Amino acid sequence: MAEQETYGGEIIEKVVKIKRCAAVVKGGRRFSFAALVVAGDGNGRVGWGYGKANEVPPSVEKAVKEAQRSMVEVSLEEATIPHPVTGRYGAAKVVLVPASPGTGVIAGAAVRAVCEAVGIHDILTKSFGSPNPVTLVKATIAALEQLRKRSDVERLRGVTLS
Repeated sequence: MAEQETYGGEIIEKVVKIKRCAAVVKGGRRFSFAALVVAGDGNGRVGWGYGKANEVPPSVEKAVKEAQRSMVEVSLEEATIPHPVTGRYGAAKVVLVPASPGTGVIAGAAVRAVCEAVGIHDILTKSFGSPNPVTLVKATIAALEQLRKRSDVERLRGVTLS
């Protein structure tokens, strides 16, 4: 697993996984590379991208471009999330639970990359099912998209929650 952080233009980019694929041709094996990248602004926005090319740097560049285009807004509460939430994508299931300040990010590699890119500093996570980093990243972002702040819920329902 390769990991990279770039702070150019306030965007945090994390390379979650680089896969190598081999195609057997007449002269031997021809390799190509696929990169999974998570990008976020560290302040409630996160996206993911998947890029493929014949070399590693172009595949990472393509993935970063796609990640920046696919960013979504996430409701955060200080350094954690407002409430527990579960996200699913395919065979991957991710449970995210808010944690008290000082806990840190308790997560596996793929889920950790998403949490750090979005700007979460205290969270407990557990992943079930598929260990595939691509599906884990998608499941984590699906979970984060479900988050709602108390004020948003009150406004949408037209009631006051005690």
